[in-house]
Formats: sequence, C-alpha cells, structure tokens
Amino acid sequence: MRLNQVTVTMPDLDAGWNFYCALGLRPVVDARPRYARFVCPDGDSTFSLHQGEGGGGGTTVYFECEKLDETVGSLSETGLRFVSGPEDKSWLWREAELFDPGGNRIILYFAGSNRTDPPWRVDQGKPA
Repeated sequence: MRLNQVTVTMPDLDAGWNFYCALGLRPVVDARPRYARFVCPDGDSTFSLHQGEGGGGGTTVYFECEKLDETVGSLSETGLRFVSGPEDKSWLWREAELFDPGGNRIILYFAGSNRTDPPWRVDQGKPA
C-alpha cells in the first residue's frame, strides 16, 4: 500500500491555491471554489484542498525537503511566513513550521534515514 493523497479543509480555496503554489506544489485539478489538487514537486504524492470551514489546528502535514534551509530561505523571500525553524529537534529531524490560510499546520522537514529508520524504530520482526 502507498499513500496517494492527503486532503485538508480550506475555507478560501483561492487563498489555499496561492499558498500551495508558492510552496512549490504543482496544480493538477482546478475545480475551485470547491476542490483543488496538487502534485508534490518530488515523487508522485498528491495533496488536495476541499472547500469547507475546518476551524484549523487539527491537521498537521509534513513535506520532506532535501535542502530544508535553502528551501525555507527561498520561500521566506517569496513572502511565506514561518513561525519557527529551521531547527534541529530531539527526534533527529530538522523542521520549519508555518500555517496555511486555513489554519492547517505545515511542517517542512529533513530527516534523512531517521525518517523511516530512527534509533528507536520498532523491530519489524517483533510485535510492538
């Protein structure tokens, strides 16, 4: 099984469209004002916006970046406002945080091999 897409609720799809385009996602479906879908710049995962009142704060989405510091610097220059980072975390990831126009928490991160193989990984041969 592999993850195809994540969909978040967005009150204003035009604002969400502009935000995720600025973040570097490429639009593949434009059914605004109800729905929009993007493909991530690396790989083939997609990310969707669905019009609705989400209230924000309940969703966190992580986007992996090979060159995190460079990416955050470039995005900051385009006007995206980060609330933290890039900074090293105790779980061995480097992260930067911002919020989309719908209040969804967005984390850009780099984890290297620690993404799927941290030192505390559950042994695949034994039940958790």
